[in-house]
Amino acid sequence: MGIVLVEGQSDAIAVQVLAERLGLPAPRVLAVGGSKGARRAAESLAGQRLVGLVDAAERRDFESVLQTVFVCDPDLESEFVRALGVEGVEEVMAQQGELESFRRLQAQPFQRTRTIEQQLARFFGGRSGNKARYARFLAQAVPLERIPRPLNDLLASLSAQDAPRDR
Repeated sequence: MGIVLVEGQSDAIAVQVLAERLGLPAPRVLAVGGSKGARRAAESLAGQRLVGLVDAAERRDFESVLQTVFVCDPDLESEFVRALGVEGVEEVMAQQGELESFRRLQAQPFQRTRTIEQQLARFFGGRSGNKARYARFLAQAVPLERIPRPLNDLLASLSAQDAPRDR
C-alpha cells in the first residue's frame, strides 16, 4: 500500500475515517505540515509509492514532487459542505452542540454579507482544533455514496493497489 501525503491533520483524519467506514485497510497517512512540506516528505520517503491529497491553491507544491495528486476544491471542508449540503453540516454542528455558536458567528457584522460557505469556512478555521474535529465528524456523517470525489478517488487508488493481480 502506498503512503498518502496530506497538508494537515484534518486531511489525515478524514482519509483514515473514510477508509475505516469503507472497510479498507488503514492507509499510512502522513501530514506534512502544509504544502511546502511535501518536498521534504517525498525526499525522505524516496522509493515508496506516494500519493497526495491537497487543497486547490497548494496543488503545485504537491504536483511538483508527487506523480499522483488528488485535489480538494477549494479545500477539504468545502468538499464536505457540498457532499452533505449546508443543512447536513448544520445538523452535524447541532449534534456537537455548536449550532448556536455558528449562528452567533453569522450575526457578526463582517459575516452578515458573506456566503454561508464562507461563514462555515470561518467557523471551521476560527477555533484551534476545530478543523480536525470537524474533519472527523463530517467524514463520519457523509453518506458513503456521497464521499467527495477527491477522497473517493484517493481511496479507490489505494484499494486498487492492494487488489490481487492476475499473472
